[in-house]
Amino acid sequence: MKKSYPILWIALSLVFLGCGPSTKNDSSDTNRATPSPRLRVLKADSPEEQEALNEAFLGVTNSGQVQTGLYSIKATGVPTTPIKNAVEIFLSSLSPEQKANCTFPIDSKEWRRWTNIDIGEYKRTGIGLPDLSDEQRKMAFQILQESLSPAGFKKTQDIMKMEGYLARLANDFEILGPDLYWFTFMGEPSDTEPWGWQFDGHHLIINYFILGDQVVMTPTFMGSEPNYIVDGEHAGTRTFEKEEALGIALYNALDESLKAKATLYDRKDYDYNQGESFRDNAVVPYSGVKVSAFSPAQLSMLEILIQEYIGNLREGHAQIRMEEILAHLDATYFSWIGAMDGSGPFYYRIQSPVVLIEFDHHRPVFLEGDKPTRKHVHTVVRTPNGNDYGKDLLKQHLERHPH
Repeated sequence: MKKSYPILWIALSLVFLGCGPSTKNDSSDTNRATPSPRLRVLKADSPEEQEALNEAFLGVTNSGQVQTGLYSIKATGVPTTPIKNAVEIFLSSLSPEQKANCTFPIDSKEWRRWTNIDIGEYKRTGIGLPDLSDEQRKMAFQILQESLSPAGFKKTQDIMKMEGYLARLANDFEILGPDLYWFTFMGEPSDTEPWGWQFDGHHLIINYFILGDQVVMTPTFMGSEPNYIVDGEHAGTRTFEKEEALGIALYNALDESLKAKATLYDRKDYDYNQGESFRDNAVVPYSGVKVSAFSPAQLSMLEILIQEYIGNLREGHAQIRMEEILAHLDATYFSWIGAMDGSGPFYYRIQSPVVLIEFDHHRPVFLEGDKPTRKHVHTVVRTPNGNDYGKDLLKQHLERHPH
């Protein structure tokens, strides 16, 4: 690795070693916080990656046991044809070699090879934006526009702008930049058969599975360092403002009893996301406060917060996903890590049998500092109990229609 990244490697090493809080702290009943597990895979095609990919997929669970019967194949009435058309147009523009490099079978382990690492060691597969002509780039972004809501598409563009700004701040345009993202495609675009795509790069990973008119858009990872552009071409761009503000507003709206139940740890000295790369089988116990104890006003605030994440999905399908999540509201938990007055960096988690949403203020990696900061954000959205990457739906489809 280049000698110009000692701080980066120190930060990554701390995470890799799994550093976390001691079992003692200054408040009662806050020993429930589990820091982010060490980074499992640092290099592509490594023994560590092979071990992770060879692990049978179960999905994120709260106990290590999959809760079944949560997902079913059904018509939604919301067409996915515009997405299929956009992908077909893009793929038709590629050379045979380019297409071969970015297309995989529907059940390929390539789905699970996404990572937020961007330090020159992890080689990504697929077709990269730098490899495309201007016209092909327009086609590539059309895939995102058709698959996401306008707000979701804007978030992707703002994250990519922030990567360009980070490259300028870090003075590194080799491993950082606004176009260092790769597309891969699984299966063949179809109106009836399962297929999907993945968009993979630093601080922005989207997995998008389609079966008929059903969509699963998880795992989704979005983040940025920093989260505000001070000057230059995109000055004033701000990322994750709503996710941050809505989360802290909900926490502050809780009375002292609910706050105490929600708070897992009253300081934010570490990173806490549980569902990042190569953690497809993460066991994340339910913790915090059960939202069935919330008032109607607090439940409304929670719903708005969840919508901020789910609303990245295209209209229609976002509504269907919200209905699925709200149907399990009685089994949903909200948890918090950070100062109980809401000051400073924080982490929150929303978790139920059908959704895992994480927001985490992370340690700096490219910028100065060694403690979590509000200037570095990671968010994760997953579909627990086996339906990340649409795998539960795929399994049901293959049982009905053996290939």
